[in-house]
Amino acid sequence: MPDAVLVGVDVGTTSCKVTVCTADGREVANGKAPLEWQVTRDGVEVEPATILRAVGPAIAVALAQAPACPVAAVGVASMGESGVLLDRRGDPVAPVIAWHDDRDRALVERLADDLGADTFAGATGLPILPQWSLTKHRWLVDHRAEAERAVRRLGIAEWVVRALGGEEASELSLASRTGWLQVDSGRWWPSALEWSGVRETLLPPLVQAGTPLGRVTADWAGERLVGAVLTVAGHDHLAAALGAGAAGDGDQLDSCGTAEALVRTVPAPISSDAVLRLVAAGVTVGRHVLPGRLALLGDTRGGLLLQNVQRMLGFSSSELAAIDAEALRHGAGTVSAELTSDGTVVLAGIGRDATPGRAWFAALESAASRVVRMDTNMTAVLGPHRRVIMTGGWARSAAVRELRRNAWGEVGVAAVGEAGGRGAALLAGWAAGLVASPTEVSSGPSFDQVQSSREADQILLDGRAGQNQTRRQQASHKTNR
Repeated sequence: MPDAVLVGVDVGTTSCKVTVCTADGREVANGKAPLEWQVTRDGVEVEPATILRAVGPAIAVALAQAPACPVAAVGVASMGESGVLLDRRGDPVAPVIAWHDDRDRALVERLADDLGADTFAGATGLPILPQWSLTKHRWLVDHRAEAERAVRRLGIAEWVVRALGGEEASELSLASRTGWLQVDSGRWWPSALEWSGVRETLLPPLVQAGTPLGRVTADWAGERLVGAVLTVAGHDHLAAALGAGAAGDGDQLDSCGTAEALVRTVPAPISSDAVLRLVAAGVTVGRHVLPGRLALLGDTRGGLLLQNVQRMLGFSSSELAAIDAEALRHGAGTVSAELTSDGTVVLAGIGRDATPGRAWFAALESAASRVVRMDTNMTAVLGPHRRVIMTGGWARSAAVRELRRNAWGEVGVAAVGEAGGRGAALLAGWAAGLVASPTEVSSGPSFDQVQSSREADQILLDGRAGQNQTRRQQASHKTNR
């Protein structure tokens, strides 16, 4: 049994996932709880307390499966953009607006007029979109009188750390998703703050992910956490890159979930011209969870395309291997698939030879073309990636992996249960002084070359079998006690 374990919390859009690791990065347990949002007349939002009500059960599920030893440290990663406003007593004064909510679309147009799209992109590394924190904050100030009482604004992971008893802080990779941070200097941008009606005192001091922020004092997430070192582990995609072993210079994480994303790690700084060219190509540039590094992030929505076509064709996860094999054997034929801006899938070319396998291959090909194009855009500015590591649900598809190998050659698959939670746990270990460098232990559970779909499938199955064996041993140990 380990002397102590590390807990990594990953607060995502639809659920909170928690991973328990040993100090050498070995996953020993995972837990999950849903995060329920409300659809109101204004848009999609959630009460800050609801977020905590998802975090607590997810931690409880994970720790119930973990070794009965002390928790040394807790790291919290989360979605970006969304934030919590607090009054002088530390109580929330307004709901959290979802990062994908577009109630601020009119404000985005004003932002472009007032600050200029190129000026904004060059300063922040972000395009003008209804996604970033500054326009959502401006909307709250304009439409919710209670927002005027706010004296502090925290990102989601920062809010959870504070609620556990930690110090208030603005972590750099989350700050990079606000529209308030200058990406080159790593400082707040006065023009953006003024535009959105924010005093700099509203934002706590900037820190690097993995900075110790006190210890857990609150017991709402379980008494086992009390006394553990706390840290903000940053933006969930970047924590996942670390957890998947894809955070070395030039490494690229292909996160194959519903919103497929490419995350490339590069040394800082890069030129202002490079930032503008990347943003123009749909790639954001921001601070990494690792010091001295920048993260290039491109979201392709290819996973959403696959999800919608899978739902239409009506095959289950257990039937994926069979339809993958049919798709790779016959190709798309005349069938094509595209995803429109509103998430609608358009299938065309449905002739006499059309089959579910051909439709599936068309969807796979379309999704692959999106992610390959994003990689090409990054490469055109900063040169080729060093290696690619895949993670996420669609990485289990033999056909998805095959199309990535056709484009990039060698491709790895991260043999981890929850990459985001594992990355958050490694940063927690770093904060507690138990991990000398999070990148040293992060590279262990991945492999660089996938020679065949069968080999990839076997490694993934072996990884799950190892986790199940660990759980059986833990259950037996608890029974014997």
